Amino acid sequence: MDEFEIIDVNNNIPSEPKKEAKVEFDALGLYGEDLTAKTYVSNPAIAREEEIKKLTVVLLTPDKSGLLIGKAGIGKTAIVEGLSYLIQKDEVPNAIKGYRVVKVNSTSLLGKIEINGREEMIISLLVDQLKRSEKTILFIDEIHTLIGGKDSGPMDLANILKPALDRGDIKVVGATTTEEYNTYVIRDRAFLRRFDRIDVAEPDEKTTVEILYGSLPRFEKQTGIKFKYNEYVTRLLLESIVSATSEFKRVYGLAAMYPDVAFSVLSQAFSLALYDNKNEVGVLDVYNAIRNSKRIYPDSIYKELITFKEKFKELCKEENVVLPDVSREEITNEEENY
Repeated sequence: MDEFEIIDVNNNIPSEPKKEAKVEFDALGLYGEDLTAKTYVSNPAIAREEEIKKLTVVLLTPDKSGLLIGKAGIGKTAIVEGLSYLIQKDEVPNAIKGYRVVKVNSTSLLGKIEINGREEMIISLLVDQLKRSEKTILFIDEIHTLIGGKDSGPMDLANILKPALDRGDIKVVGATTTEEYNTYVIRDRAFLRRFDRIDVAEPDEKTTVEILYGSLPRFEKQTGIKFKYNEYVTRLLLESIVSATSEFKRVYGLAAMYPDVAFSVLSQAFSLALYDNKNEVGVLDVYNAIRNSKRIYPDSIYKELITFKEKFKELCKEENVVLPDVSREEITNEEENY
């Protein structure tokens, strides 16, 4: 009997080429910061309830997104953080509960990347991802940089956003300064009509004091040291900071608006206390923070320090603290650093 050779017929069938796994590009995760996932020590948008309400209403309007317009340092980003804070606390209308707000810097959207063997624009990938993502609001700071000039052609990134904005596929909050709005954004009418403008005004001195006071827990958490005094004395010290940084005392070109310019002095006071290994920020730290500020004109610093010493004379006496004398000449000689 002849022997038969057993053949595995499967070996003679050419195997199918393996398909390469398709790479999914997570643009939001790579370039974005989820503001609704942040830990907020205190409300980041104190005294901005009206602006947050206007922004929320815009975001609830079909086919519309929000555009925050205001001068530098005025708190546009804080308003978006304030909305994120309220979403965290479930203190928003039902229609926006459960949303997340993801911040991306406009410069992150300018590049290209190779995905699955093809070169793709990052902003196109981001828009595609947003269309698939439920309950996501995109926050783009300095949104004016997406708008190209007359010869920009396809590199005008705003054109990539327009169709998705028009259909309401994505929701965006943009922020830019008044000057950049007038220079860049206003010339692209097609882009602009997808947005409702929300003007952000500079807070007055009284409101700025409230913003600083409400932000103290954040500074204390970040630095690990406390502000030394009770509410009454603390407010008096904050009033001195706000007074020293009022509009006509700020160095032109260096100082932003309230509250940012006042925050810079308060932050310096904490830094000076840390430098001296203190556990608390005291009157001397605030005095020196005003004295060292590069955002205040020297002549204004001199006058503010005289007022400060008189205002806190009794407190210094109680604490046995000596505030150093500063001559007008000494302050004015430092003007070359401005």
